[in-house]
Amino acid sequence: MTYGNDPGQNPGGYPQNQPGPQGGYPPPQGGYPPPQGGYPPPQGGYPPPSQGGYQQGGGYPPPQGSYPAAPGGDQYGGQYGDQYGGQYGGAYGPPGGYPAPELAHWGLRVGATLIDGLIVGVPTWILSIIGSALSAGSVDQETGQVGSGFGIGLVLSLLAIAVGLGLGLWLKHKEGTTGQTVGKKVVGIQTVKEQTGEYIGFGMAVVRYICHIVDGLPCYIGYLWPLWDAKRQTFADKIVGTVVVRAPR
Repeated sequence: MTYGNDPGQNPGGYPQNQPGPQGGYPPPQGGYPPPQGGYPPPQGGYPPPSQGGYQQGGGYPPPQGSYPAAPGGDQYGGQYGDQYGGQYGGAYGPPGGYPAPELAHWGLRVGATLIDGLIVGVPTWILSIIGSALSAGSVDQETGQVGSGFGIGLVLSLLAIAVGLGLGLWLKHKEGTTGQTVGKKVVGIQTVKEQTGEYIGFGMAVVRYICHIVDGLPCYIGYLWPLWDAKRQTFADKIVGTVVVRAPR
Protein backbone atom coordinates (compact mmCIF):
# COMPACT_ATOMS: atom_id res chain seq x y z
CA MET A 1 0.00 0.00 0.00
CA THR A 2 1.35 3.38 -0.97
CA TYR A 3 0.59 6.90 0.14
CA GLY A 4 0.27 10.01 -1.93
CA ASN A 5 0.43 8.18 -5.34
CA ASP A 6 -2.57 5.90 -5.03
CA PRO A 7 -4.58 6.22 -8.23
CA GLY A 8 -7.75 5.98 -6.20
CA GLN A 9 -6.91 9.06 -4.23
CA ASN A 10 -6.87 12.70 -5.14
CA PRO A 11 -3.69 14.63 -4.42
CA GLY A 12 -5.49 16.33 -1.55
CA GLY A 13 -6.34 13.09 0.18
CA TYR A 14 -10.05 12.67 -0.78
CA PRO A 15 -11.22 9.53 -2.61
CA GLN A 16 -12.40 9.88 -6.15
CA ASN A 17 -16.10 10.04 -6.89
CA GLN A 18 -16.80 11.24 -3.35
CA PRO A 19 -18.07 14.72 -2.58
CA GLY A 20 -15.79 17.18 -0.86
CA PRO A 21 -16.70 19.50 2.03
CA GLN A 22 -19.99 21.39 1.85
CA GLY A 23 -19.90 25.01 0.77
CA GLY A 24 -17.46 24.73 -2.10
CA TYR A 25 -14.29 25.40 -0.07
CA PRO A 26 -11.14 23.55 -1.15
CA PRO A 27 -9.59 21.48 1.61
CA PRO A 28 -7.50 23.83 3.76
CA GLN A 29 -3.88 23.19 4.46
CA GLY A 30 -3.25 21.70 7.88
CA GLY A 31 -6.41 19.66 8.17
CA TYR A 32 -8.79 22.25 9.70
CA PRO A 33 -12.19 22.48 8.06
CA PRO A 34 -13.40 25.90 6.99
CA PRO A 35 -16.17 27.59 8.99
CA GLN A 36 -19.68 26.84 7.84
CA GLY A 37 -21.10 29.73 5.86
CA GLY A 38 -18.09 32.01 6.32
CA TYR A 39 -18.25 35.39 8.05
CA PRO A 40 -21.16 37.64 7.16
CA PRO A 41 -20.19 41.07 5.82
CA PRO A 42 -20.97 44.09 8.04
CA GLN A 43 -24.02 46.23 7.40
CA GLY A 44 -23.65 48.22 4.23
CA GLY A 45 -21.02 45.91 2.75
CA TYR A 46 -17.27 46.15 2.90
CA PRO A 47 -15.67 49.51 2.22
CA PRO A 48 -13.00 49.65 -0.43
CA PRO A 49 -9.50 48.76 0.78
CA SER A 50 -8.39 52.32 0.02
CA GLN A 51 -10.61 53.51 2.87
CA GLY A 52 -8.91 51.34 5.44
CA GLY A 53 -11.87 48.99 5.79
CA TYR A 54 -11.99 45.24 5.28
CA GLN A 55 -8.62 43.49 5.07
CA GLN A 56 -8.38 39.91 3.91
CA GLY A 57 -6.84 37.52 6.34
CA GLY A 58 -6.54 40.11 9.09
CA GLY A 59 -10.05 40.36 10.48
CA TYR A 60 -11.74 43.69 10.79
CA PRO A 61 -9.54 46.63 11.77
CA PRO A 62 -10.84 49.08 14.39
CA PRO A 63 -13.05 51.76 12.83
CA GLN A 64 -11.26 54.92 11.92
CA GLY A 65 -12.59 58.14 13.38
CA SER A 66 -15.27 56.48 15.51
CA TYR A 67 -14.60 58.69 18.48
CA PRO A 68 -14.40 62.47 18.29
CA ALA A 69 -11.03 63.93 19.00
CA ALA A 70 -10.49 65.69 22.29
CA PRO A 71 -10.94 69.45 21.99
CA GLY A 72 -7.77 71.42 21.59
CA GLY A 73 -6.28 73.81 24.06
CA ASP A 74 -6.64 73.12 27.76
CA GLN A 75 -8.64 70.37 29.42
CA TYR A 76 -11.86 72.37 29.11
CA GLY A 77 -11.62 72.83 25.37
CA GLY A 78 -9.65 76.04 25.43
CA GLN A 79 -12.75 78.07 26.19
CA TYR A 80 -11.33 79.31 29.45
CA GLY A 81 -8.10 80.57 27.95
CA ASP A 82 -9.87 81.98 24.91
CA GLN A 83 -12.47 83.85 26.89
CA TYR A 84 -10.30 85.15 29.69
CA GLY A 85 -6.93 85.47 27.98
CA GLY A 86 -5.50 82.34 29.61
CA GLN A 87 -5.07 84.09 32.92
CA TYR A 88 -5.67 80.90 34.88
CA GLY A 89 -3.04 78.89 33.07
CA GLY A 90 -5.64 76.72 31.31
CA ALA A 91 -6.25 74.66 34.43
CA TYR A 92 -9.03 76.40 36.30
CA GLY A 93 -12.56 76.21 35.03
CA PRO A 94 -15.55 74.01 35.78
CA PRO A 95 -15.97 70.85 33.68
CA GLY A 96 -18.88 70.16 31.42
CA GLY A 97 -18.51 73.18 29.16
CA TYR A 98 -19.70 75.79 31.65
CA PRO A 99 -18.10 79.23 31.44
CA ALA A 100 -15.32 80.11 33.86
CA PRO A 101 -16.03 82.43 36.79
CA GLU A 102 -15.86 86.16 36.21
CA LEU A 103 -13.01 88.03 37.84
CA ALA A 104 -14.13 90.38 40.60
CA HIS A 105 -13.59 94.04 39.81
CA TRP A 106 -11.80 96.43 42.12
CA GLY A 107 -14.92 98.09 43.53
CA LEU A 108 -16.29 94.80 44.86
CA ARG A 109 -12.99 94.03 46.54
CA VAL A 110 -12.94 97.44 48.20
CA GLY A 111 -16.51 96.99 49.40
CA ALA A 112 -15.71 93.58 50.93
CA THR A 113 -12.60 95.00 52.65
CA LEU A 114 -14.62 97.86 54.18
CA ILE A 115 -17.25 95.48 55.56
CA ASP A 116 -14.62 93.17 57.05
CA GLY A 117 -12.82 96.18 58.48
CA LEU A 118 -15.98 97.30 60.25
CA ILE A 119 -16.56 93.82 61.68
CA VAL A 120 -13.08 93.77 63.19
CA GLY A 121 -12.61 97.45 63.84
CA VAL A 122 -15.85 98.52 65.50
CA PRO A 123 -15.75 96.25 68.60
CA THR A 124 -11.99 96.68 68.87
CA TRP A 125 -12.28 100.44 68.65
CA ILE A 126 -15.09 100.60 71.24
CA LEU A 127 -13.19 98.47 73.76
CA SER A 128 -10.01 100.46 73.18
CA ILE A 129 -11.74 103.81 73.70
CA ILE A 130 -13.43 102.70 76.92
CA GLY A 131 -10.25 101.12 78.26
CA SER A 132 -8.15 104.16 77.47
CA ALA A 133 -10.70 106.49 79.05
CA LEU A 134 -10.87 104.46 82.27
CA SER A 135 -7.11 104.23 82.52
CA ALA A 136 -6.61 107.94 81.93
CA GLY A 137 -9.43 108.96 84.31
CA SER A 138 -8.09 106.86 87.14
CA VAL A 139 -4.81 108.73 87.34
CA ASP A 140 -4.69 111.82 89.57
CA GLN A 141 -3.15 114.62 87.56
CA GLU A 142 -1.73 116.41 90.61
CA THR A 143 -0.40 113.55 92.68
CA GLY A 144 0.03 110.93 89.94
CA GLN A 145 -1.73 108.30 92.01
CA VAL A 146 -3.47 105.52 90.13
CA GLY A 147 -7.06 104.68 91.00
CA SER A 148 -8.91 101.39 90.79
CA GLY A 149 -10.22 102.21 87.32
CA PHE A 150 -6.74 101.94 85.82
CA GLY A 151 -6.71 98.15 86.08
CA ILE A 152 -10.16 97.85 84.47
CA GLY A 153 -9.10 100.14 81.66
CA LEU A 154 -5.95 98.07 81.09
CA VAL A 155 -7.99 94.86 80.95
CA LEU A 156 -10.37 96.38 78.41
CA SER A 157 -7.45 97.54 76.27
CA LEU A 158 -5.96 94.04 76.26
CA LEU A 159 -9.38 92.61 75.51
CA ALA A 160 -9.66 94.91 72.53
CA ILE A 161 -6.44 93.47 71.14
CA ALA A 162 -7.63 89.91 71.71
CA VAL A 163 -11.02 90.60 70.11
CA GLY A 164 -9.42 92.21 67.06
CA LEU A 165 -6.98 89.31 66.64
CA GLY A 166 -9.70 86.69 67.16
CA LEU A 167 -12.10 88.28 64.70
CA GLY A 168 -9.33 88.67 62.14
CA LEU A 169 -8.35 84.99 62.40
CA TRP A 170 -12.00 83.97 62.20
CA LEU A 171 -12.43 85.91 58.96
CA LYS A 172 -9.27 84.31 57.54
CA HIS A 173 -10.61 80.89 58.49
CA LYS A 174 -13.85 81.65 56.69
CA GLU A 175 -11.96 82.83 53.63
CA GLY A 176 -9.66 79.82 53.58
CA THR A 177 -12.36 77.18 54.00
CA THR A 178 -15.27 78.73 52.09
CA GLY A 179 -13.53 81.30 49.89
CA GLN A 180 -15.49 84.13 51.50
CA THR A 181 -15.19 86.43 54.46
CA VAL A 182 -18.36 88.11 55.65
CA GLY A 183 -17.65 91.08 53.42
CA LYS A 184 -16.92 88.92 50.38
CA LYS A 185 -20.13 86.99 50.95
CA VAL A 186 -22.15 90.21 51.11
CA VAL A 187 -20.78 91.52 47.80
CA GLY A 188 -20.72 88.09 46.14
CA ILE A 189 -17.03 87.35 45.53
CA GLN A 190 -14.59 84.70 46.73
CA THR A 191 -10.87 83.98 46.90
CA VAL A 192 -9.62 80.80 45.18
CA LYS A 193 -6.40 79.28 43.88
CA GLU A 194 -5.48 80.57 40.44
CA GLN A 195 -4.53 77.19 38.95
CA THR A 196 -7.24 74.93 40.39
CA GLY A 197 -10.11 77.11 41.62
CA GLU A 198 -10.00 75.40 45.02
CA TYR A 199 -10.22 77.14 48.38
CA ILE A 200 -6.83 78.19 49.69
CA GLY A 201 -7.10 76.92 53.27
CA PHE A 202 -6.71 78.71 56.58
CA GLY A 203 -2.90 78.73 56.62
CA MET A 204 -2.56 80.20 53.13
CA ALA A 205 -5.27 82.74 53.90
CA VAL A 206 -3.16 83.99 56.83
CA VAL A 207 -0.04 84.07 54.63
CA ARG A 208 -1.95 86.04 52.00
CA TYR A 209 -3.05 88.55 54.63
CA ILE A 210 0.54 89.00 55.80
CA CYS A 211 1.68 89.47 52.19
CA HIS A 212 -0.62 92.48 51.94
CA ILE A 213 2.25 94.32 53.61
CA VAL A 214 3.90 94.25 50.17
CA ASP A 215 0.78 95.87 48.68
CA GLY A 216 1.35 98.89 50.88
CA LEU A 217 4.91 99.43 49.59
CA PRO A 218 5.26 101.94 48.19
CA CYS A 219 2.25 104.23 48.43
CA TYR A 220 -0.24 101.32 48.53
CA ILE A 221 0.32 100.67 44.83
CA GLY A 222 -0.34 96.95 45.30
CA TYR A 223 -3.90 97.60 46.43
CA LEU A 224 -4.50 99.61 43.24
CA TRP A 225 -2.86 97.05 40.97
CA PRO A 226 -6.12 95.17 40.18
CA LEU A 227 -7.38 98.29 38.38
CA TRP A 228 -5.16 97.57 35.36
CA ASP A 229 -3.87 94.04 35.92
CA ALA A 230 -5.12 91.40 33.43
CA LYS A 231 -5.89 88.97 36.27
CA ARG A 232 -7.01 91.74 38.66
CA GLN A 233 -4.52 90.60 41.27
CA THR A 234 -2.80 92.49 44.03
CA PHE A 235 0.86 91.79 44.74
CA ALA A 236 -0.22 89.46 47.55
CA ASP A 237 -2.38 87.50 45.09
CA LYS A 238 0.56 87.07 42.74
CA ILE A 239 2.84 85.91 45.56
CA VAL A 240 0.50 83.19 46.86
CA GLY A 241 -1.17 82.38 43.51
CA THR A 242 -4.76 83.44 44.17
CA VAL A 243 -7.49 85.27 42.27
CA VAL A 244 -10.74 86.86 43.42
CA VAL A 245 -13.75 85.87 41.31
CA ARG A 246 -17.49 86.34 41.36
CA ALA A 247 -19.12 83.72 43.56
CA PRO A 248 -21.66 81.31 42.00
CA ARG A 249 -25.19 82.54 42.46
